Amino acid sequence: MAAITIRQLSEEDKQRLRERAAANGRSMEAEARAILLAGIADETPKPVRLDINWVDAFMEFGKKFGDVELELPPRTSSREVTFEDA
Repeated sequence: MAAITIRQLSEEDKQRLRERAAANGRSMEAEARAILLAGIADETPKPVRLDINWVDAFMEFGKKFGDVELELPPRTSSREVTFEDA
C-alpha cells in the first residue's frame, strides 16, 4: 500500500474533514480516502472530436442539456449610426 501526505491543509479544512468523517462514521484517514477515490472514480477520458465544428458542438450541447430560453429586451426604434456618433 502506498502512503500519501497532504501538506498545507488549513485548520478549517481539517476541522471540516474531521466533522465529515464523524458524520459518516469513519476516521479522518478513511474519509480522505473515500473523497479521493470518489474524485478519481469517473476519470474516463472523453474523446476529442476533430470532425465537428463549433456550431455542431453547440447543437449537441443543447440536445444534451436542454434548450435555453432567453428573454429578449423589447426593441426600440432604431436610429442611423454614423462614425461621428461612435
